[in-house]
Amino acid sequence: MKLKEIYELAVKMGMESDPRGKEQVLKALEKEKKRYEKLSEKEKEEYDLENLTNPYSDTRVFLGDLEQEIHTALVGIDMEVGEVLLADRLTEKGTKIDLIITHHPEGSGIAKLYEVMHLQEDILHQLGVPINVAEGIMAPRIGEVKRGLMPLNHNRAIDAAKLLGFAFMSVHTPADNLVTTFLTNYFNEKKPETVGEVVDFLKELPEYKEATKIGAGPTIVVGAPERRCGKIFVDMTGGTSGSDEMFAKLSTTDVGTIVTMHISEKHKKEAEKHNINVVVAGHMASDSLGMNLWLDKLEENGVRVIATSGLIRVKR
Repeated sequence: MKLKEIYELAVKMGMESDPRGKEQVLKALEKEKKRYEKLSEKEKEEYDLENLTNPYSDTRVFLGDLEQEIHTALVGIDMEVGEVLLADRLTEKGTKIDLIITHHPEGSGIAKLYEVMHLQEDILHQLGVPINVAEGIMAPRIGEVKRGLMPLNHNRAIDAAKLLGFAFMSVHTPADNLVTTFLTNYFNEKKPETVGEVVDFLKELPEYKEATKIGAGPTIVVGAPERRCGKIFVDMTGGTSGSDEMFAKLSTTDVGTIVTMHISEKHKKEAEKHNINVVVAGHMASDSLGMNLWLDKLEENGVRVIATSGLIRVKR
């Protein structure tokens, strides 16, 4: 596959599995195009044109010729300078790496991660939270994340990859969309009645089964195994954790259990206060599941995938 085909496939699959629905995603792109048209010439010079066709600012090709044929990709959840050096070492030892793929973004992908958080507003609205309320509680959190990302050394890994001649890209929200939709459909099919059954069903999936072996598998952090789970909200996309105020709002809906990748203490306390069960499925396992659903398509198209950096590679 060409590098541009790999990138386009990620965006396409991300849009098709977006929990907002593809129609809503296309509306968002159309809105973005209208916004771009109103920008001044100076603002257009600074504008990332990928935003017109790709709704996920955390998914980008940072380095490489888009027409380059990719035969082997080194893929991981976090690909930092150490993993870039690993790619170089593997190449030296005879396994030529053409492309480095990271799940968690680098460069502009991490600097603009906060932009994809607006996705969470629409998800909360779908669950029964009024859209004005969803936007109101998310706005401070999005600002907080934006400010928190400012001090980071955004380009460190990209600079290393550039010096060593590797193509480099990130696939974040599309993979998170894939795992969100996969697990939502999975629970709809399995129909767990208790929080304990939610954990048991997760452990039937190979990524979570492997993570459990090293102590990083699904865990109930709010609630108890015998408690009824009610409606399950799979909360695994939209950049990073949303507003802790969402628990109060969700308590007025029929959501009884949240299945998420990770949770802060502040968010946990709010969930406890509002009697919402929380199952932490596991960060690396959940990210791996989302990436695997996309990586399977790459391998079907002849790209060899070498997994590292926390990626639990499972083929379906």
